[in-house]
Amino acid sequence: MFTTLHSEDTEYSADSVEWLPQDGPGSSYFACGTYQLVEEEGEQEASPKRPRKGRVYLYLFGEPDSSLERLQCIETAAILDMKWLPASSCDGPPHLATVNSLGQLEVYEFLRDEQKLQKRTCFCLAEEEPQKEPPLALALDWRRDGEQTIQLAISDSKGGLNLLKYSPQGEVVWERSWSAHGFEAWTCAFDRWSPHLLYSGGDDMLLMAHDLRTEQLAWTNRAHMAGVTCLLSHPRHEHHLLTGSYDEQLRMFDTRSMKRALAELNLGGGIWRLKPHGLHPDLILAACMYTNFSVVQLDASAPGLSLLGAYEEHKSICYGADWAPFGDRDDGSLTMATCSFYDHKLCVSRVEISK
Repeated sequence: MFTTLHSEDTEYSADSVEWLPQDGPGSSYFACGTYQLVEEEGEQEASPKRPRKGRVYLYLFGEPDSSLERLQCIETAAILDMKWLPASSCDGPPHLATVNSLGQLEVYEFLRDEQKLQKRTCFCLAEEEPQKEPPLALALDWRRDGEQTIQLAISDSKGGLNLLKYSPQGEVVWERSWSAHGFEAWTCAFDRWSPHLLYSGGDDMLLMAHDLRTEQLAWTNRAHMAGVTCLLSHPRHEHHLLTGSYDEQLRMFDTRSMKRALAELNLGGGIWRLKPHGLHPDLILAACMYTNFSVVQLDASAPGLSLLGAYEEHKSICYGADWAPFGDRDDGSLTMATCSFYDHKLCVSRVEISK
């Protein structure tokens, strides 16, 4: 079911992969983010203040020869999450937003003709309170707010949520921040169908929905037995919210009735990321930290979740994963990129889905 096309050494520990969506035929770009603790002489244990460094890699994947070329390497603070932002106009460039261990949002413009990323802006979450040590910025999501402006949500290591506005001119405007979770707020995601709702999950095992109009909690869910680590508001099925947790369960909820999950599937490892395929959104790629990368079929009518297969190439913590944006090849296969932590490994693979 899986064929590894490329296996790359990222040198630093790899934890994030994001494929540029809606790319043109013939070639496709993706970014990989890394996170590395800095070795200091005489240090016995990792401490919260231990320096962390990272890199952003830009890759070109070519069709039909399945070639892979590393185009760029950008030194930065340790990357925890990244997302491609949509172009502000039909001929405008897409931007890559990253969040890092210094509590910063950094945004890069993708210069297609030059095949490189160019930094546009950097914003620190502690900018409003510069006397405080910034938290780690853990997760990032976005939604369109009007024709050109993008609203960004960032969750952080102090349990906080942060709302920002980003303009095509590269201007970042802080809207507000608030404390949501008692421990790390591992993840956040806008509802794709109700843009006034923002979901968050934390190490306190809580899943929350925040009403951005009233600045109040819409609801709190306590179904998880460990920290809530990733969220997916489904792009095809309104009211369907998928969650991943350290408790190893993939859950599907109906947001109109959160008392119990519609379906659950044990994937055998804490689930760090959930990615639907752009053209086949009921195919979910799950990064299961301590086991593998799993491909899951969602059935909205049953409702149900079923495991189709598991990619076992990685031997360390499975963190970053994404589908390539192009559709089926002549042989019906799909393409994905995955990366893992301590073995600093990036793989590009073919996936054959049984019909």
